Amino acid sequence: MGLIRAAVSAASSTLHDQWKEFIRCESLDNDTLMVRKSTPNGVISKGSAIEVQPGQVAVIFQNGEILDATAEEGIYTFDESVSPSFFAGDFGDVFKEMWTRFTYNGAVNKDQAVFFINSKEILDNKFGTPAPVPFQDWSHPIPNQMTNTLTPLRVQVKCFGKYTFKITDPAVFMREIAGTAEVYKKDAICEQMRSEVQSTFQNVLNELGNSEHKVPVLELPSQTDEIKEVMDEKVFDQKIRDRGMQIEGFIIESVTLDDESNKKIDNYELSSNAHMQQGTLAGAYANAVQDAANNANGAATGMMGIGMMNMASGNAFGTMMNNTGNTNGASVDLSGEEGAKKFCPNCGTPANGNFCTNCGTKLN
Repeated sequence: MGLIRAAVSAASSTLHDQWKEFIRCESLDNDTLMVRKSTPNGVISKGSAIEVQPGQVAVIFQNGEILDATAEEGIYTFDESVSPSFFAGDFGDVFKEMWTRFTYNGAVNKDQAVFFINSKEILDNKFGTPAPVPFQDWSHPIPNQMTNTLTPLRVQVKCFGKYTFKITDPAVFMREIAGTAEVYKKDAICEQMRSEVQSTFQNVLNELGNSEHKVPVLELPSQTDEIKEVMDEKVFDQKIRDRGMQIEGFIIESVTLDDESNKKIDNYELSSNAHMQQGTLAGAYANAVQDAANNANGAATGMMGIGMMNMASGNAFGTMMNNTGNTNGASVDLSGEEGAKKFCPNCGTPANGNFCTNCGTKLN
């Protein structure tokens, strides 16, 4: 029993009337994954025509077994006397496996039917992370002075967006999900898939935030290709593939940091700016001291200027220099108290002592 491709001219209205039955399915929309079609008496007679439109897979069923299938658009004639043709399209290997292995859970479907399956990419499926999830943000690295290494700032993010998927194995999809339903809509599986997509996306985030990828947290929306690449490489959507479907892509529409993470980043930026300013000021003091030391006639004047800078800035360097009482420019300690500071590994706040003054984390 199989399908025979009809000639193009057979679609004309004259030859159309010669077929015993004409079975077709209107275009499957984005919300419809499968539709069952048959004849009034449940039997597809020899010489009946079956039309397959673009983006459809037609599977011929009888008594719970597949008689033939095609993913190529066109008009076909059903003939019980020929072997299955399996017009494959993009599903050649899948159809061969369907013929040798598929049975619908041992059930018997006592009539013949054509199941039209949507093979197009199913769009506009929303997902999100209702609760914040952890992410390692390498755009705000924290130096560890003991090990001379950098560690990422740990933040909590919420991500929202959309994903797309396709039915990649019609037989598995029917066996595991749709069965022999008259109509199967994506709403029937949407909630389950959303939960699994969120779990998949969490695994992807963990990969993007590791030391290999180091994706900055605010650049996640632009990483569409890398997200798909990581997901395919690690097969994070295995549960979905086991149902004959596969995620095609993610689009991240928004990334939101929780309040604590925003505070961490603000503290990080303030700390970075402070250290930059201290570094610039330290350089200015060093140059001024060196100039004063090299200029015997202007040493007193130079050191007086440095003292005025100290009073204007209130900086630790000024306090240090005033306390030394050194006016000959020969030896000045520029290390200051700031040189001994550490960074909190949790929030990035500069700190001395054994505990962070911002979040209370114990310091090494």
